[in-house]
Amino acid sequence: MTDRSLDLLIDEVALGLADDADIARLDRMAQADPAIAARLDQARQRLLALDDTADALPLPEGFWTRLEARLDAEEATTPPAAPQPAQQNVVEVSSIRNAMHRWRATAVAGMAAALMLGVMLAWVSLSRPEPAVIAVLLNDAGEAIALVEGLPDNTTRITLLERQNVAADQVMQVWTKPEEDGPPVSLGLLSTGRSSTLTIDGLPTPRPQQLYEITFEPAGGSPTQLPTGPILGKGLAKEPVT
Repeated sequence: MTDRSLDLLIDEVALGLADDADIARLDRMAQADPAIAARLDQARQRLLALDDTADALPLPEGFWTRLEARLDAEEATTPPAAPQPAQQNVVEVSSIRNAMHRWRATAVAGMAAALMLGVMLAWVSLSRPEPAVIAVLLNDAGEAIALVEGLPDNTTRITLLERQNVAADQVMQVWTKPEEDGPPVSLGLLSTGRSSTLTIDGLPTPRPQQLYEITFEPAGGSPTQLPTGPILGKGLAKEPVT
């Protein structure tokens, strides 16, 4: 699962649109990965505002009254049907009226749900924060191995572009240099060996030309708080054109 598909699954669960299987799957992922649990909690907090901003959107005034009136008129003007063989099914206007009462509430609920879904998905799309900088990390062969998006709130989205073979006693660790002349700072571990979103407090807003890199480190992370292992990929950030 890519980071973007995981974001979509998290948003669907937070919105209450996911089925039981997807909810259970995300719950297992969140229990195994604190970063995913944090992202799910952030999504729920972000979408909580919808409860206060979404208003009911009623049908046009008099819709059901006009529909019932038309059915009444058809029932009054329709001549009695000729006798039919017992085995043949006969559909009458009155049966339509009875059915209408049964599906009326369902129709209203379905229309309201569709409208609410459109509003919520648009709100999620518009509320997704844009990165301050983007960096493409390259390996020694010049191949792109990861995309890094640095957000103003010190959240970093890591999208791996190739599946990496990580030894059982190692882990991938993400680093950056907030200050050009300062030491590297760890942004966190890719403990699952997959794309992830990492958050660390106290760093300045990411800047153009900021260095990002991913290294292989011992399980649990670098013992020196500095990069010690082989470099998987590195690159300098640039500000996206908007």
